[in-house]
Amino acid sequence: MKEERFSRTELLLGAEGLKRLAAARVVVVGLGAVGSYAVEGLARAGVGNLRLVDFDEVRISNVNRQLYALDSTVGRPKSEVARQRVLDINPRCQVEALDLFVSPETIGRVLDGKPDAVIDAIDSLGPKLLLVSSAYHAGLYTISSMGAATRRDPLQVRVGDLSETTNCPLARFMRKRLHRRGVDRGVRCVYSIEPVPHGVRAEAPEEEAEGGSVKEYEQGRKRARLGSLACLTGMFGLIAANEAIARIAG
Repeated sequence: MKEERFSRTELLLGAEGLKRLAAARVVVVGLGAVGSYAVEGLARAGVGNLRLVDFDEVRISNVNRQLYALDSTVGRPKSEVARQRVLDINPRCQVEALDLFVSPETIGRVLDGKPDAVIDAIDSLGPKLLLVSSAYHAGLYTISSMGAATRRDPLQVRVGDLSETTNCPLARFMRKRLHRRGVDRGVRCVYSIEPVPHGVRAEAPEEEAEGGSVKEYEQGRKRARLGSLACLTGMFGLIAANEAIARIAG
Protein backbone atom coordinates (compact mmCIF):
# COMPACT_ATOMS: atom_id res chain seq x y z
CA MET A 1 0.00 0.00 0.00
CA LYS A 2 1.23 3.48 -0.86
CA GLU A 3 2.48 5.56 2.06
CA GLU A 4 -0.30 7.99 3.02
CA ARG A 5 1.64 9.95 5.60
CA PHE A 6 2.70 12.70 3.19
CA SER A 7 0.13 12.23 0.43
CA ARG A 8 -1.22 15.77 0.82
CA THR A 9 2.30 17.17 0.56
CA GLU A 10 2.78 15.21 -2.64
CA LEU A 11 -0.49 16.56 -4.06
CA LEU A 12 0.80 20.09 -3.55
CA LEU A 13 4.50 19.74 -4.39
CA GLY A 14 4.50 16.70 -6.67
CA ALA A 15 6.31 13.38 -6.38
CA GLU A 16 9.67 14.96 -7.23
CA GLY A 17 9.24 17.70 -4.66
CA LEU A 18 8.39 15.17 -1.97
CA LYS A 19 11.43 13.11 -2.94
CA ARG A 20 13.67 16.18 -2.59
CA LEU A 21 12.27 16.88 0.86
CA ALA A 22 12.84 13.29 1.95
CA ALA A 23 16.48 13.51 0.86
CA ALA A 24 17.07 16.99 2.32
CA ARG A 25 19.10 17.88 5.39
CA VAL A 26 17.98 20.87 7.46
CA VAL A 27 19.50 22.31 10.63
CA VAL A 28 17.32 24.18 13.14
CA VAL A 29 19.17 26.05 15.88
CA GLY A 30 17.10 27.22 18.84
CA LEU A 31 14.07 25.09 19.74
CA GLY A 32 12.00 27.61 21.62
CA ALA A 33 9.05 29.79 20.68
CA VAL A 34 10.08 30.07 17.01
CA GLY A 35 12.29 27.05 16.42
CA SER A 36 9.87 24.47 17.82
CA TYR A 37 7.24 25.46 15.26
CA ALA A 38 9.82 25.53 12.47
CA VAL A 39 10.73 21.92 13.26
CA GLU A 40 7.04 21.00 13.28
CA GLY A 41 6.52 22.42 9.80
CA LEU A 42 9.60 20.65 8.42
CA ALA A 43 8.73 17.30 9.98
CA ARG A 44 5.12 17.36 8.79
CA ALA A 45 6.23 18.27 5.27
CA GLY A 46 8.40 15.14 5.09
CA VAL A 47 11.93 16.52 5.45
CA GLY A 48 13.99 13.37 5.89
CA ASN A 49 17.05 14.56 7.84
CA LEU A 50 16.96 17.05 10.70
CA ARG A 51 19.67 18.32 13.03
CA LEU A 52 18.06 19.96 16.07
CA VAL A 53 20.25 22.17 18.26
CA ASP A 54 19.52 23.68 21.68
CA PHE A 55 21.43 23.68 24.97
CA ASP A 56 18.43 24.44 27.19
CA GLU A 57 15.82 22.37 28.98
CA VAL A 58 12.05 22.88 29.03
CA ARG A 59 10.87 25.27 31.73
CA ILE A 60 7.38 25.93 33.06
CA SER A 61 7.68 29.56 31.90
CA ASN A 62 7.92 28.26 28.30
CA VAL A 63 4.36 26.90 28.30
CA ASN A 64 2.67 30.02 26.88
CA ARG A 65 4.60 29.94 23.60
CA GLN A 66 6.80 26.88 23.05
CA LEU A 67 5.51 23.74 21.36
CA TYR A 68 7.58 21.33 23.46
CA ALA A 69 6.64 22.85 26.82
CA LEU A 70 4.18 20.57 28.63
CA ASP A 71 3.83 19.46 32.24
CA SER A 72 5.21 16.10 31.13
CA THR A 73 8.36 17.60 29.55
CA VAL A 74 9.46 20.21 32.11
CA GLY A 75 13.10 19.67 33.02
CA ARG A 76 13.95 17.62 29.93
CA PRO A 77 16.41 18.76 27.21
CA LYS A 78 14.57 20.55 24.42
CA SER A 79 16.65 18.83 21.76
CA GLU A 80 15.63 15.37 22.95
CA VAL A 81 11.95 16.30 23.34
CA ALA A 82 12.05 17.69 19.81
CA ARG A 83 13.69 14.53 18.48
CA GLN A 84 11.04 12.28 20.00
CA ARG A 85 8.21 14.43 18.63
CA VAL A 86 9.67 14.38 15.10
CA LEU A 87 9.98 10.59 15.21
CA ASP A 88 6.36 10.37 16.35
CA ILE A 89 5.43 12.37 13.24
CA ASN A 90 7.73 10.51 10.87
CA PRO A 91 9.55 7.40 12.18
CA ARG A 92 11.69 7.33 9.02
CA CYS A 93 13.19 10.76 9.64
CA GLN A 94 16.87 10.76 10.57
CA VAL A 95 17.02 13.09 13.57
CA GLU A 96 20.20 14.28 15.26
CA ALA A 97 19.66 16.04 18.59
CA LEU A 98 22.54 18.26 19.73
CA ASP A 99 22.30 19.47 23.31
CA LEU A 100 24.84 22.27 22.95
CA PHE A 101 25.24 26.04 22.76
CA VAL A 102 26.46 27.69 19.56
CA SER A 103 30.00 28.90 20.17
CA PRO A 104 33.28 29.16 18.24
CA GLU A 105 34.09 25.64 19.49
CA THR A 106 30.80 24.05 18.40
CA ILE A 107 29.84 25.90 15.20
CA GLY A 108 31.66 23.39 13.00
CA ARG A 109 29.60 20.54 14.43
CA VAL A 110 26.36 22.50 14.03
CA LEU A 111 26.96 23.16 10.32
CA ASP A 112 28.75 19.91 9.48
CA GLY A 113 27.78 18.07 6.31
CA LYS A 114 26.65 21.04 4.16
CA PRO A 115 22.93 21.03 4.99
CA ASP A 116 20.42 22.19 2.40
CA ALA A 117 19.07 24.86 4.74
CA VAL A 118 19.81 26.36 8.14
CA ILE A 119 17.07 27.94 10.26
CA ASP A 120 18.31 30.36 12.89
CA ALA A 121 15.89 30.70 15.82
CA ILE A 122 18.45 31.82 18.42
CA ASP A 123 17.48 34.67 20.74
CA SER A 124 20.97 35.64 21.95
CA LEU A 125 22.87 38.11 19.78
CA GLY A 126 26.42 36.74 19.93
CA PRO A 127 25.61 33.13 19.00
CA LYS A 128 23.04 34.34 16.45
CA LEU A 129 25.68 36.44 14.68
CA LEU A 130 28.15 33.56 14.77
CA LEU A 131 25.66 31.11 13.27
CA VAL A 132 24.40 33.40 10.51
CA SER A 133 27.83 34.68 9.45
CA SER A 134 29.37 31.18 9.54
CA ALA A 135 26.52 29.71 7.48
CA TYR A 136 26.71 32.59 5.00
CA HIS A 137 30.46 32.24 4.47
CA ALA A 138 30.02 28.46 4.10
CA GLY A 139 27.56 29.11 1.25
CA LEU A 140 24.58 27.66 3.12
CA TYR A 141 21.02 28.84 2.53
CA THR A 142 19.93 30.47 5.78
CA ILE A 143 16.62 31.74 7.14
CA SER A 144 16.97 33.84 10.29
CA SER A 145 14.16 34.79 12.66
CA MET A 146 14.17 38.37 13.83
CA GLY A 147 12.25 39.73 16.83
CA ALA A 148 8.83 38.15 17.36
CA ALA A 149 8.37 39.16 21.00
CA THR A 150 6.06 42.12 21.82
CA ARG A 151 4.32 41.83 18.41
CA ARG A 152 0.56 41.29 18.21
CA ASP A 153 -0.42 41.84 14.57
CA PRO A 154 0.07 38.78 12.33
CA LEU A 155 -0.65 40.84 9.19
CA GLN A 156 2.57 42.78 9.70
CA VAL A 157 4.87 39.75 9.54
CA ARG A 158 7.12 39.76 6.46
CA VAL A 159 9.81 37.64 4.84
CA GLY A 160 12.70 38.98 2.80
CA ASP A 161 16.39 39.78 2.75
CA LEU A 162 17.82 41.05 6.03
CA SER A 163 18.94 44.23 4.25
CA GLU A 164 15.27 45.11 3.55
CA THR A 165 13.97 44.93 7.13
CA THR A 166 12.32 47.87 8.92
CA ASN A 167 10.97 48.53 12.43
CA CYS A 168 12.90 45.63 13.94
CA PRO A 169 15.60 46.51 16.50
CA LEU A 170 17.13 43.05 16.36
CA ALA A 171 17.39 43.18 12.56
CA ARG A 172 19.05 46.60 12.79
CA PHE A 173 21.71 45.25 15.13
CA MET A 174 22.20 42.16 13.01
CA ARG A 175 22.69 44.21 9.83
CA LYS A 176 25.27 46.46 11.44
CA ARG A 177 27.30 43.67 12.99
CA LEU A 178 27.06 41.31 10.03
CA HIS A 179 28.37 44.12 7.81
CA ARG A 180 31.56 44.04 9.89
CA ARG A 181 31.82 40.35 9.07
CA GLY A 182 31.44 40.85 5.33
CA VAL A 183 27.73 40.03 5.12
CA ASP A 184 25.47 42.63 3.49
CA ARG A 185 22.90 40.73 1.43
CA GLY A 186 21.90 37.10 1.01
CA VAL A 187 20.41 36.28 4.42
CA ARG A 188 16.71 35.46 4.23
CA CYS A 189 14.76 36.43 7.33
CA VAL A 190 11.32 36.55 8.92
CA TYR A 191 10.51 39.84 10.62
CA SER A 192 7.66 42.15 11.61
CA ILE A 193 7.18 45.74 10.49
CA GLU A 194 4.99 46.35 13.55
CA PRO A 195 6.73 48.99 15.72
CA VAL A 196 7.99 47.86 19.11
CA PRO A 197 5.59 49.29 21.73
CA HIS A 198 6.70 52.56 23.30
CA GLY A 199 8.72 52.05 26.45
CA VAL A 200 9.56 48.41 25.72
CA ARG A 201 13.24 47.54 25.68
CA ALA A 202 14.47 46.41 22.26
CA GLU A 203 15.48 42.79 21.72
CA ALA A 204 19.16 43.70 21.30
CA PRO A 205 20.39 46.64 23.42
CA GLU A 206 22.87 49.06 21.88
CA GLU A 207 25.37 48.53 24.67
CA GLU A 208 25.54 44.74 24.16
CA ALA A 209 28.88 43.75 22.69
CA GLU A 210 29.11 41.64 19.57
CA GLY A 211 31.69 39.15 20.67
CA GLY A 212 32.33 37.82 24.14
CA SER A 213 34.33 35.17 25.91
CA VAL A 214 33.83 31.47 25.49
CA LYS A 215 32.14 31.46 28.91
CA GLU A 216 29.66 34.09 27.70
CA TYR A 217 28.97 32.09 24.56
CA GLU A 218 28.32 28.96 26.61
CA GLN A 219 26.08 30.58 29.19
CA GLY A 220 24.39 33.18 27.04
CA ARG A 221 23.92 36.80 28.02
CA LYS A 222 21.13 37.87 30.33
CA ARG A 223 18.21 39.26 28.33
CA ALA A 224 15.17 41.24 29.34
CA ARG A 225 11.94 39.25 29.59
CA LEU A 226 9.58 40.32 26.83
CA GLY A 227 5.91 39.51 26.42
CA SER A 228 4.98 37.14 23.58
CA LEU A 229 2.23 34.88 22.26
CA ALA A 230 2.52 31.53 20.51
CA CYS A 231 0.27 32.86 17.74
CA LEU A 232 3.00 35.24 16.55
CA THR A 233 6.17 33.37 17.47
CA GLY A 234 4.69 30.22 15.95
CA MET A 235 4.01 32.10 12.71
CA PHE A 236 7.65 33.14 12.53
CA GLY A 237 8.73 29.53 12.86
CA LEU A 238 6.24 28.15 10.35
CA ILE A 239 7.12 30.85 7.81
CA ALA A 240 10.81 30.01 8.21
CA ALA A 241 9.99 26.33 7.63
CA ASN A 242 7.93 27.23 4.57
CA GLU A 243 10.85 29.16 3.09
CA ALA A 244 13.12 26.15 3.52
CA ILE A 245 10.52 23.78 2.08
CA ALA A 246 9.94 25.97 -0.97
CA ARG A 247 13.70 26.25 -1.58
CA ILE A 248 14.27 22.50 -1.32
CA ALA A 249 11.19 21.32 -3.23
CA GLY A 250 11.88 23.74 -6.06
